[in-house]
Amino acid sequence: MHPGIAIALVFAGCCSNVVFLELLVTEHPGAGNIVTFSQFLCIAVDGFFFTTNFCRKKPVIPISKYAMMVTLFFTVSVVNNYALNFNIPMPLHMIFRAGSLIANMMLGIILLKKSYKPMKYASVLMITAGIFTCTYMSAQSVGSEKEDVDTEDGGLVEFLWWLLGIAMLTFALFMSARMGIYQEVLYSQYGKHSKEALFYNHALPLPAFLPLAGDIYRHAVLFSQSEPIMIPLLEVGVPKMWFFLLMNCITQYICIRGVFILTTECASLTVTLIITLRKFVSLILSIFYFQNPFTVYHWLGTSLVFGGTLLFVDIYNMIRQSFAKKKD
Repeated sequence: MHPGIAIALVFAGCCSNVVFLELLVTEHPGAGNIVTFSQFLCIAVDGFFFTTNFCRKKPVIPISKYAMMVTLFFTVSVVNNYALNFNIPMPLHMIFRAGSLIANMMLGIILLKKSYKPMKYASVLMITAGIFTCTYMSAQSVGSEKEDVDTEDGGLVEFLWWLLGIAMLTFALFMSARMGIYQEVLYSQYGKHSKEALFYNHALPLPAFLPLAGDIYRHAVLFSQSEPIMIPLLEVGVPKMWFFLLMNCITQYICIRGVFILTTECASLTVTLIITLRKFVSLILSIFYFQNPFTVYHWLGTSLVFGGTLLFVDIYNMIRQSFAKKKD
């Protein structure tokens, strides 16, 4: 497939996926569980048909080896989406998740005994400073909003809920890094089988949603009660929340497939630039389309996060080497 198509899939799928997720959680902040379950179910069904051929194809990596990865992936996915129920603005949610390099480096040093160049440490300090700046300004925003509309005690409660949301995002950040390390070790033993891993990571955790069935059902009822919208061309009216959820699942699939194709068709420099730029575009969409509060300090923090990310992957040397290869 042409790399341009892969890039288009990444931008179209991933950016629109964030838009539909924000449409869902803006209306129902506690909808994280039904969103996560729907995404897992859709990708598992696709993998059942096209990856495992109705489960007739045996996995290359033993199922027992997937247990740890699946547990971590399920936990990270549920916690990340449900954190939006705790006064976490979508821009802060995206900035926090963009700071995964911090957790990756810390766990790499502790668990894998890795050592890094001074430039790597400097870049992680930039990312940390950026996340701290955005988090601090978000805390100020939560406090000021609640002072206007609630009592002092009510504002304190909302702020404590926000702190819990930050704790959830931090926990998910480190669990995601731990999953990456485990995945790295697993692939070194059995080779990379990303399609297979994608299926089992989404199919095996499905029974774990049973304890969340009550919350999922409650939001399904709320979704059914939302005002209907007409689907273009079909001229059929469906509750808008179900339409947003369907589009979220479809765009999630497009996003994942686009990233998969990108990693197989493009050089690491292109992949790094596209993924970083995609995250930035998603952030811009969230700020301007949904009118999320974003101050100069938020922009400063965002610049530190994305600048630190590009510094960490040594983008300057990657570009220089890329041009050198073209000249040769």
